[in-house]
Amino acid sequence: MTDTHENGGRKSPFLRAQEAADYLGLTRSTLEHYRWIGGGPSYRKHGGLVFYHIDDLIEWSERRKFKDSATRVRP
Repeated sequence: MTDTHENGGRKSPFLRAQEAADYLGLTRSTLEHYRWIGGGPSYRKHGGLVFYHIDDLIEWSERRKFKDSATRVRP
């Protein structure tokens, strides 16, 4: 995978909701549900559109890391 666009510019660290859901292996509706009830990754709104920063997705995922079914891994 590349870190640049075809025009040579760096890719944005912000993902739209569907891209973020794909990145996390979730459906878009699950990600929206987390946004409504809380507990999901941090997000931003720009011009009424929801964006997720890649670092926030990684951080959120890391907080849900388990060694086994009974032991949560502390960051």
